[in-house]
Amino acid sequence: MKIAMLARNANLYSHKRLKEAAEARGHQLDIIDTLRCYMNIASRRPEIYYNGEKLTGYDSVIPRIGASITFYGLAILRQFEMMGVFPLNESVAIGRSRDKLRSLQLLARDGIGLPVTTFAHDPKQTDEVLKLAGGAPIVIKLLEGTQGIGVVLADTDRSARSVVEAFRGAGVNILLQEFIKEAGGTDIRAIVIGGKVVAAMKRTGAEGDFRSNLHRGGSAQLVKLSPEERAIAVRAAKSLGLNACGVDMLRANHGPVIMEVNSSPGLEGVEKATGLDIAGKMIEYLEKNARPGSTRTKGKG
Repeated sequence: MKIAMLARNANLYSHKRLKEAAEARGHQLDIIDTLRCYMNIASRRPEIYYNGEKLTGYDSVIPRIGASITFYGLAILRQFEMMGVFPLNESVAIGRSRDKLRSLQLLARDGIGLPVTTFAHDPKQTDEVLKLAGGAPIVIKLLEGTQGIGVVLADTDRSARSVVEAFRGAGVNILLQEFIKEAGGTDIRAIVIGGKVVAAMKRTGAEGDFRSNLHRGGSAQLVKLSPEERAIAVRAAKSLGLNACGVDMLRANHGPVIMEVNSSPGLEGVEKATGLDIAGKMIEYLEKNARPGSTRTKGKG
């Protein structure tokens, strides 16, 4: 199988592992810098060029599109889809997951447990949305934030109002979300591939930080999921249409609640915490499912 991987940095752990796993299983994997691709959007003859050459002959594509280039990355991925190349995750599904508000609305529509979340445009409605979310302490999130950046914990209603007014004054969209105190600064990331949980780790934030992101100094360890946690992770992936993803959840008193679904989860933390070959499982999924023109959405919105 000939695989294209859309990625800007070939030296990241996740990207090197995916290339190693593909080659170990007898496949060719080319790492293609997403921003150096360009397209010919021709009727019935879609083409992608890279470094002056037309890209042809690929059986599947692994999108590892950075959040900062989502718009262009999804355009390139749609072009691959319209050329009949099978994606590990489809462009429509990635687009859903990258839009925090849309993803939460889709999860809520399907009855999946979430922290109480509120959203408003007018800063004059701050008191009302604070009240709806249960009041301080409360988590304030930028809609465009990633990897724990743009996430603030406000301890009092007064400080929450100040943060909301500052963000909205700058024209930035934000969510207000219930703070799950009982989680104790830890969350769980479950890796779902092909409708099954293949690995899970518990992440604990650095001292004094309620965010558990590993690159912010957090730590990870193997964790055993309950049947309910496994089921909710699989349902979350299915709700957004993702074939391979990381589902982040908290253990609340009333059961697991989903925080986010990541369409390009990092592999280093989970592989080291669990000792499992997650990259190999992603390649195995492509082996079983990559057939020409078999994407569900065909690049449609």
